Amino acid sequence: MKGEKGRLEIVFANAAIAETAGLEQATEEHFDRHFDVNVKGTVFTVQKALPLLGQGASIIVNASISGIKGQPGLGIYSATKAALRNLVRTWILDLKGRGIRLNAISPGTTVTPGLDGLAGQGADLNSFYDYLGGLVPLGRNAHPVEIANVVAFLASDQASYVNGADFQVDGGRPRSDDDPNQRISG
Repeated sequence: MKGEKGRLEIVFANAAIAETAGLEQATEEHFDRHFDVNVKGTVFTVQKALPLLGQGASIIVNASISGIKGQPGLGIYSATKAALRNLVRTWILDLKGRGIRLNAISPGTTVTPGLDGLAGQGADLNSFYDYLGGLVPLGRNAHPVEIANVVAFLASDQASYVNGADFQVDGGRPRSDDDPNQRISG
């Protein structure tokens, strides 16, 4: 492929499943499925892309606000997203001198079919999204294009000195739903 098409300049690594299971309900299969898709899928996607990336290339890894903020029933999912944030910080050191930038984004609640699934079968999606949007200081959930705009920035030359960062694209959602003044920090 490299000989046919040249090189890649941008990689957006996004692999995710999110299924709820509290600590007492989580099984090995639940754990393995989440880490296989969310972490293993991302690690080996990035690894396979490396030979196609040259000086000035940008890799953006899709983490999640859940990797920063604990949420009931999403411990395993949250752990996978925290792992990705840490991998980005480590990979910038592994790739030192290659001129490849790596960054993460941690979106908050975003209106997508994937998030619809967490509402549960037959759930009232309007009520679900109204509740989630009410937790956000901006008073609403993100739309996919708002996340894509941050990815486009990180991929652009305007972010040429941004490396190893994690952008929280969360509308200012607090770390704790009980305290809207408690802000998430990177």
